[in-house]
Parts: sequence; structure tokens; C-alpha cells
Amino acid sequence: MSLALYIPVKETLQELRSVLKKASPMMQPRIKMLIVMKKAGEKAVSKRELMNSVGACSQSIHDWRTIYKEKGLEALLYNGRIGKAGKPSVFTKQEHEKIEKKLKDPRNGLAGYIELQEWIEQEFKKEVKYNTLLKYAIRHFNTKVKVARKSHVKKDPQAVEAFKKTLRKK
Repeated sequence: MSLALYIPVKETLQELRSVLKKASPMMQPRIKMLIVMKKAGEKAVSKRELMNSVGACSQSIHDWRTIYKEKGLEALLYNGRIGKAGKPSVFTKQEHEKIEKKLKDPRNGLAGYIELQEWIEQEFKKEVKYNTLLKYAIRHFNTKVKVARKSHVKKDPQAVEAFKKTLRKK
């Protein structure tokens, strides 16, 4: 069992709480750990107590305490990602809009992601892997791998309305 370790927390409780409100869910346990350590005051807090109050494993607590002790709060809250997504998008905004228009057009005739992949190669002269395209379409356009069968492309909308009007109401 590890000994309780005293690490002085430089920030005030108010500062930590305001940072906690703005923090992402991934960073919240780290800040909660600092709050528990600050509330303990001069008394050392054991790793087990921090694990129970924060809900993280002992290795995470150990790593977070070490980072905070050596480099401070800013280093503790750094996650190594650039911006929100971490990677730049595969498609530009214009390409994104064209893909969205193509997918939302009921008469586009796309039967699946392979046809979409071929259309992108022809339209944008860009090779995109199938899985990349699949994940992009699901994330941005809420598409699904399995979809209901589409209506016929050449179906006449006026004939459909006329058919609906002639149905007997029960």
C-alpha cells in the first residue's frame, strides 16, 4: 500500500471549480483530484482515497499527481490533441456540402457507400478509403449501413397522390 503524499495545490478552490465547469468530461476527474487535495489542506491524501473520490485507477492518479507536481495545472489539462477533433477533415467545406446534397437528394440513385466512394473519386479526384468514408458519412450525415429500400427513381409523385386519394378510409 502506498503512503499518503502531500502535494501543495497552488490554485484556489474557486479557480478549480470554474475550471471544472469548463472542462471536458475527460479532464474533469483530474480537476476533481486537485479539489480533493486542496480540501485536505496540509494533510496528505493517499492514492486510495483519491481513487475512491475521483473514480479513476491508481495508475491514472499516480500519473496525474506526478504531472501536476512537476509541470503544474496547464500540463495536467493538456491532452495532446489539436483543436476539437485532433485531425483535419478529409473533405473541405465545399466538398462536404456537395456530398450532403448528393446524399439528401431522393433521386440520386446511390445504392451504398461503394457507389458514394466512386462518385467522390470522379467528382473530387480524391481517393478515400471505404472505412474513412463510412465513418465520415455516419458522423456527419447520420447515414446507416442498412437502409430501407428506396422508392423507384422514376416514380410519378402526382400518381402517388392520386392513389392515396382513391384509397377507402375505414
